[in-house]
Amino acid sequence: MNETQHAVVTGAGSGVGRATALALLRAGWQVAALGRRREPLEETRALAGVLAGGLHPHGCDVADEAAVAATGRAVLAAFGRVELLVNAAGTNTPRRGLEVLAPADYRRLIETNLNGAYWTVQAFLPAMRARGAGTIVNVVSDAARQASPKAGPAYSASKFGLLGLTQAINAEERARGIRACALLPGDIDTPLLDLRPAPPSPEARARMLTPDDVAACVLFVAGLPPRAVVEELLLRPA
Repeated sequence: MNETQHAVVTGAGSGVGRATALALLRAGWQVAALGRRREPLEETRALAGVLAGGLHPHGCDVADEAAVAATGRAVLAAFGRVELLVNAAGTNTPRRGLEVLAPADYRRLIETNLNGAYWTVQAFLPAMRARGAGTIVNVVSDAARQASPKAGPAYSASKFGLLGLTQAINAEERARGIRACALLPGDIDTPLLDLRPAPPSPEARARMLTPDDVAACVLFVAGLPPRAVVEELLLRPA
C-alpha cells in the first residue's frame, strides 16, 4: 500500500510483541510500541536500527485502565488513525497450580492478559469505528483450547476469556468494517518460559515456535483484503 499504515503493539519490549513491532517496521508501518517498562522498549528501538524513527515507545501498564486510555489518546493525536492493534502483552507465574496459586498472582494474570487487552480495544475501537475499518489481532494461546497444568488455571482462564473477547469483537463490529483475529500459538521460545516452575531445556526451546513465526502470522492477517476475516489461527510447532 502507498499510504503509511499505523499500528499499536502491546508487550513490545520482548518476545512476540517485540518481534511483531520489528516486523511491522520492516514492512513500512509506523508503530506505537507499548510496554510496562521503558528500558526494554528502548532495546526494541535499538534493534530496529535504521528503522527506529518509525517506532514510538510508550511506557504503559495495560492492566491500568486510566493509563491505557491516556496512551490511546496520545497515540491517536500523534498518528491520526490506527489501522492495526496487536495485543501481545502477557505474563504467567511460577507458582501457578490451583494448590499454590496466590490470589494476587491470579488477579495480576487476569488484569494483564485479559483486562489489558480489553482496555486497549476500548481505547482504539471508537476511532476504528469512525473510519469504518480496522484490524485487531489478539495473541492468545493454544491454552485457550485446552487447559493444562503446564499453563495453570489463571493463564488458561485469561486466554479462554481473550478468545471470547475476540469472538465478541467480530460479532458486534464486523458490520462496521472491523475484524479481529485470535492467534493461538503453541509453545514459543520467549522469556515467558523462564516463569515456568521448571523452565525447558535449550534442546526443548529449539523445537518450539519463535516470536518471528508468530509475527509473520500477524502480518499475514493484517495484509489480507478488508473483506477477509481470519477469526482464529492455530499455530503449533512441527
